[in-house]
Amino acid sequence: MTLQSPGMGSVMENAGLNTTESLCPVCLKRIGAKRLFQGDEVYQVKDCEEHGSFKTLIWRGEPPMATWRRPKPPVHPELCYGTVDRGCPFDCGLCSAHEQLPCSVLLEVTDRCNLHCAVCFADSGSRETVDPSLEKISWLLERAMAAAGPCNLQLSGGEPTLRDDLPEIIEAARRIGFSFIQVNSNGIRLASDIHYARRLHEAGLSAVFLQFDGVDDAIYRTLRGRELLEQKLQAVRNAGEAGLGVVLVPTVVRGVNSDAIGAIVRQALYLAPVVRGIHFQPVSYFGRFSEREGSGDRFTLPELMGCLEKQTEGLLKVSDFSPPGGEHAHCSFHATYLYSADGGLRPLGASDGGSCCTADCGSGGIKKTVETVSRRWRLPSAVLPPRDPALSQNNNCCTGNSPVAHRVEGLLDLDDFLKDVTGRSFTISAMAFQDADNLDLERLRGCCISVISADGALVPFCAYNLTGREGKSLYRRRSGSGVA
Repeated sequence: MTLQSPGMGSVMENAGLNTTESLCPVCLKRIGAKRLFQGDEVYQVKDCEEHGSFKTLIWRGEPPMATWRRPKPPVHPELCYGTVDRGCPFDCGLCSAHEQLPCSVLLEVTDRCNLHCAVCFADSGSRETVDPSLEKISWLLERAMAAAGPCNLQLSGGEPTLRDDLPEIIEAARRIGFSFIQVNSNGIRLASDIHYARRLHEAGLSAVFLQFDGVDDAIYRTLRGRELLEQKLQAVRNAGEAGLGVVLVPTVVRGVNSDAIGAIVRQALYLAPVVRGIHFQPVSYFGRFSEREGSGDRFTLPELMGCLEKQTEGLLKVSDFSPPGGEHAHCSFHATYLYSADGGLRPLGASDGGSCCTADCGSGGIKKTVETVSRRWRLPSAVLPPRDPALSQNNNCCTGNSPVAHRVEGLLDLDDFLKDVTGRSFTISAMAFQDADNLDLERLRGCCISVISADGALVPFCAYNLTGREGKSLYRRRSGSGVA
């Protein structure tokens, strides 16, 4: 197969970026893969002797894939729960061949869910399961602490707020040594039960990662099966009143909400400072999804950056965003801003970051990472509550008449922002998770987000959720527990 790379072929070839390893998306066998450049598009192409050839879009547009790099030395885990036998990605634990330490670990505390979404990486709620006990969860958290140290902890599911004892789980995690704890939630219980939100905050919860796909209920009917916008907004209100910071987490699907990216940004800014930022996740095809999309429909990171600039009319710019310091550069981007007096945003710049991880994760950077994320995503004390979050998609956050500008000019001045950078910061980030079609083992070995499996191993997020086209999984539910 000929690699076509007009204008950048020599750069990519000299950098050694034209070949990698992947898996067959049908049988999950490890196979060689290449990166094919066609104009401003980059594809992963690979061949399985049994199941044929596959071609998947992995990059489209500016900045070029060749320039989106941040070199970092590999750092290998000191305590490994996996033994190298078959090789990546079959020996995760993490194993000694992994090239990054965890900056975040995720624990699924239930498989139950009060939604049945069209897309769900955990395929939650599709079977009867038993929640792991608090004793089992404590054991898993102790295993994670021993191997990963006091990194960021995500409590996920299913829907973790279905557990009445979630505050006790948070308290246990804090006793074990986790200082920054977030809950990944659809917000339904938080919207209906402010007392529960307060209990979570009192137990030590730091922030809520809130599923938030748009400001139009048509989007929620498509992706989540019902109208949810008002409940999402009420969840933000209740979280803010309870003292919890909120990060909005949209799953972006081309043709469903890819034209709502700017509206999500405007809504988030209107809800600041309770909303601390947005973490976009272009849809990946693992777990549960309605149908496998073709390569042309996959939504890539540079397209997302372009939409952020275009749909906010330049309030955010592609040049604001930087590659990550922790995970592989092709996995994510981030930018951190300060509010300005005219209602705009001022980028802090790549040197300050806002990344979920720093380049020196293996030499003390994990502690800095936890502190940075805590500052960015935790709700500072004595902040103003959000105004009524009803927002017309026709509002332009870039004008002096925008709700953002009115709130800033009417209640705060620039000096307040400069005196309290933490309280007035706003982070935009994105993570492009990998599935069986676009899996790149180079990227996987650089992953710094690990799932705590039911048997106490640490497995890179994308490997843990990997699903073959015939439903085969490498790690999920390998021990038969509801937590895995």
